[in-house]
Amino acid sequence: MKLISSFPERLERVLIVGMLVGIALIAQRYNLILFKAGLAVLVVSTLLQIAVGNVPKSASIGRSLALIVLFLGIIALVFVIGIVLVPTLSQLGR
Repeated sequence: MKLISSFPERLERVLIVGMLVGIALIAQRYNLILFKAGLAVLVVSTLLQIAVGNVPKSASIGRSLALIVLFLGIIALVFVIGIVLVPTLSQLGR
């Protein structure tokens, strides 16, 4: 078993814990502020996990951060394209 893990592996573990904390905060039904915080934590952790999950495990910290920024840019671009296309695509069925 490897004792020392790479930066992307450690970051993935942190993000998984973040997702679990977000789910736990959403699951509680006593405090609306905690619910909103849990939703934010879950969304941010999920988007970062998409990017970090695509980084090679052997990448250095600098290369990992550069790739994460690149992947987040691609994710943002996909969202923007989807938002721009909604009016056009909604008219196709009429």
